[in-house]
Amino acid sequence: MESVRDWMDKGTLVMMHGMTGTSEKMEDLARRLTPDGWSTLCPQAKIVHPTRGGFAWWLFEGAISKEESMTQMEQSLSEVLEILPDGPIIVGGFSQGGAMASALLGTEASNSIVGLVLIATKTARPDELRGTIPFLKPRPVAWMHGERDHLVPLDVGREHIEIFEEAGWPVVRFEHEKGHMVNLNQFEEMREEVSSMAGNVRDNR
Repeated sequence: MESVRDWMDKGTLVMMHGMTGTSEKMEDLARRLTPDGWSTLCPQAKIVHPTRGGFAWWLFEGAISKEESMTQMEQSLSEVLEILPDGPIIVGGFSQGGAMASALLGTEASNSIVGLVLIATKTARPDELRGTIPFLKPRPVAWMHGERDHLVPLDVGREHIEIFEEAGWPVVRFEHEKGHMVNLNQFEEMREEVSSMAGNVRDNR
């Protein structure tokens, strides 16, 4: 029979897809990253991309105004918050989904977040992130970005992760020579880092 401690040690890896993605496309990667004994949750955005298909958490400026774009992001964050499970969570995502993961630190979910997985992403609201994380307990971050990323340039990705590093959060960087993608050559190392985040939950109980 499962003990109370066994139940408390379990958590959920929450991974969010990028623009024009779907939860189904994210699920295979997420399940392979999920620590043993943990659950996997891949929310799906509700905004249909107007030209490329798939779904977006918000549309970029140009297609709509900056104010509309940020309103869409806030709505998407609210929808994700409604389905987050109880217990510890590791949050992450690819591209726009990674930006969503960082933004969750500014919500009531922040106390449940025990780690972040940020892949080929940037921050949508750098000033807010800089103002938020110095007041939160540092937690580990696994960051992956490609030198040839033409959608989110490497220097933009570095600006994102440096916000965490400057605040004293422990970051493991996985830079690679490829583009806007998950580098499978570093996948096992990243999986080990995610498992370590889950192990820290057990060690701190």
